[in-house]
Amino acid sequence: MKKILIFGHRNPDTDSVTSAIALSYLKNRIGMNTEPRILGTINKETEYALKYFGIKIPETLDDVKVQIKDVPFKKKLMIEDTVSIYEAYTNMVEGGYTGLPIVNNKQFLGYVSLKEIATDFIKGDFDKLNASFNNILKVLDGKSLLQFDEEIIGNIHSVTSDIKNFMKEAPIDNNSIVIVGKREDIIDYCILKNVKMLILIGGQSLTKNEIALARKNKVNVIKTNKTSFEVVKLIGLSNYIKTILRNETPVTFTMDDYLTDFFEVSNKLKHTNYPIVDVKGKCHGMLRLVDVNKFERKNVILVDHNDIKQSVNGLNEASILEIIDHHALGNLTTNNPISFRNMTVGSTNTIVYYLYKEAGVKIPKEIAGIMLSGILSDTLILKSPTTTEIDREVVSVLSKSAGVDYQKFGLALLKAGSSLDGMSIDEIVFKDYKEYQANNMYFGIGQVLTLDYEQILNNKDEYIQYLDNICSSKNFKMVALFVTDIINNGSYVLYSSNAKQIMSLAFNKPDMEEGYYLKDIISRKKQIAPYIMEEFDNMN
Repeated sequence: MKKILIFGHRNPDTDSVTSAIALSYLKNRIGMNTEPRILGTINKETEYALKYFGIKIPETLDDVKVQIKDVPFKKKLMIEDTVSIYEAYTNMVEGGYTGLPIVNNKQFLGYVSLKEIATDFIKGDFDKLNASFNNILKVLDGKSLLQFDEEIIGNIHSVTSDIKNFMKEAPIDNNSIVIVGKREDIIDYCILKNVKMLILIGGQSLTKNEIALARKNKVNVIKTNKTSFEVVKLIGLSNYIKTILRNETPVTFTMDDYLTDFFEVSNKLKHTNYPIVDVKGKCHGMLRLVDVNKFERKNVILVDHNDIKQSVNGLNEASILEIIDHHALGNLTTNNPISFRNMTVGSTNTIVYYLYKEAGVKIPKEIAGIMLSGILSDTLILKSPTTTEIDREVVSVLSKSAGVDYQKFGLALLKAGSSLDGMSIDEIVFKDYKEYQANNMYFGIGQVLTLDYEQILNNKDEYIQYLDNICSSKNFKMVALFVTDIINNGSYVLYSSNAKQIMSLAFNKPDMEEGYYLKDIISRKKQIAPYIMEEFDNMN
């Protein structure tokens, strides 16, 4: 069963992480194969919750783009460097391949094409042999009379003259491979000279004395029914395929490479075959251009978001199976109908709780604990205006299952995530940051819940400059940071230099200035983003 990845939004918060884990547990209990993932480093609050209930942090997911491993490439399609040229050629022709990766015990050595085999057949070094004994037997359809060596390396000689001229013209030694017919004088001469191999043509054999002498001198001997002309024509094809390996550094891909990168390279090079090689140099097969027409998209389920800007890279290349969310509808589209559960509640985990009830699956103590953490985080211990009676009912049930006092645990949870010690401006601004679009304009809102708000306000000039830089680099209309006091239920606001008018109008504060305290404003989803979006929509 193909694995399904479940994840929340970028800059993961406690609700998105815990709802992914809880939903994955539920899906697996009802027979699916899922894994929870996160789209970035978790914050201190989430870390506290997971550690408290003994839950492992999910693996990070960088993207869901289609990779080479999602394409049905020809796995194990390769040839050993010691096969004969003839065998390599036969494999290519019978398989309809124009080339093949060459390996040594699966270690990639290079690539050989039919064109290179043809070139070698026409322009190759015809008097050299570098082959195995068995390769020669197979190519010549021969029979072994004597074998002493596994490998035959030497110079090829074909007997076309009498013994006198042969002795004069052919410098025979123990590196010679001699092709000979029914010529006893030359056969005896070659055996005495300790040639590497005798190839007897036309079904010719040896006498008992010749066999004995050849065995004594360790001369390899094979016989074949082929003619001299046939043997001379074919014997070069028994050479190892590695002897014509020309392209030792072809373009290769790994299984983790993206299909989009493959298309880009392939469009430039116009090649049809690409070896698949891992970082250790091991070959896994070959990807042909015709193979990329079919590929498997990664299956995903989204929680706590339904906006492509807040989701994983490459989401448009994945198959979205389901969305569980409690936010306003974003800009995601799907090719097929999906299950979309969206409720006006304070937390995604509240929705997940009802999915457990519908499936009749009991929630374990630790899963109940992290689900409770997600709800308490998103509703600020049920004080946020996004809180509903449904959230309160679910918190009551989950706190009993988890064995905690939700108020005491909730305060400890928020305090754990409120410390800004050791964090940079970048980390604070993007701690919980989301981007929005309204009236064809973009803006960003960061929110940080903390007891250390004075640490930020005392350095507000640096923060404003940082927000200005984000605005400029992204070409946004504005970027704001809301510093929320989790005890007094209000937020201090810092914004980019171009946002004073928008912020003043959005919150009806004519005296709005940097660091302004907005009493009872704590919910980005319900009190912050909608007000700002309304002002963008009112712009001409």
